[in-house]
Amino acid sequence: MGNGPVMLDVLGTRLTAEDEARLRHPLVGGVILFARNYESPGQLSELTASIRALRMPPLLIAVDHEGGRVQRFREGFTRIPAMRELGKFWDEHPRRARHLAQQAGFVLASELRACGVDFSFTPVLDVDHGESSVIGDRAFHSEPQAVAELAHSLLLGLKQGGMPTVGKHFPGHGFVKADSHLEIPVDERSYIDIELCDLIPFRQMVNYGLTAVMPAHVIYPKVDAHPAGFSKVWLKDILRGELGFEGCIFSDDLSMEGAAVAGGIVQRAEAALNAGCDMVLVCNKPDSADELLDGLKWDMPATSKARLAQMHGRPHPKTLVQLHEEAEFVKALREVAGIGMREGELPLI
Repeated sequence: MGNGPVMLDVLGTRLTAEDEARLRHPLVGGVILFARNYESPGQLSELTASIRALRMPPLLIAVDHEGGRVQRFREGFTRIPAMRELGKFWDEHPRRARHLAQQAGFVLASELRACGVDFSFTPVLDVDHGESSVIGDRAFHSEPQAVAELAHSLLLGLKQGGMPTVGKHFPGHGFVKADSHLEIPVDERSYIDIELCDLIPFRQMVNYGLTAVMPAHVIYPKVDAHPAGFSKVWLKDILRGELGFEGCIFSDDLSMEGAAVAGGIVQRAEAALNAGCDMVLVCNKPDSADELLDGLKWDMPATSKARLAQMHGRPHPKTLVQLHEEAEFVKALREVAGIGMREGELPLI
């Protein structure tokens, strides 16, 4: 029996009976972890092992672990810099910036894989237009080409560490001021303006082998009345058709205010799946999760199952102890810990 199209969260640092019952539901296919699910690398490894043991094939395990202010696991993990720090290096020394981006991806992926996490929702491919507070220093750069090249290097590092990649927030969340967690942002630009700027990193990353994409809860009324994550135009015609993307599409969190236009939680999930998403996320609202599992009727297409199967991390990852005995990893660790340091400071290892 396969897994379903819903990704949920769990309550704490160990699975409760309530978590286990939810995760065994046939519609569930993945788990997203948050800071509240983390105490230490050892505890995280136990939690991910207990999630994997619940079903065959095992559920996907994901986290938002980009670096900077979006890093869910901190104590016992390397501090990954905000992607903007790599963009600053790019302005001075593009080759060095690409090297550091690859090292950051390698460290990020290796540490998460060592603790049983399949993938992180990264890289952020949004172009920084200096407008969005919610994106801000999560974006590599204000130049689309710099975003594409740094994200490509990060992808190579993530792959080296055994991890697939998720580009977000398609087709670009960087131009709007509003925070889609709290309201529905509207981007009034024409398709051609978006295509000539924000779509560049997505187009290039699709060609570089990006595994998955997460669309933005943003409305682009000159292209379609629906937010991108609920839009066949954006997901089927543009992302799949124009850009030729064949990987996995994850909805952004359906509990966010930006998703409210689609109705209740079951309607939101149906709208996202019908628009072309392969998996939908419902976070931080157990009641909504239960309502969705009770109400959603959905037969997963074979294509979605195949795409989701690509999201498992590379099997038999090295442990943290093994990683710290490897010269290549230790070198990467030191370089990543040094990003954002000022002259004369020592990295905190």
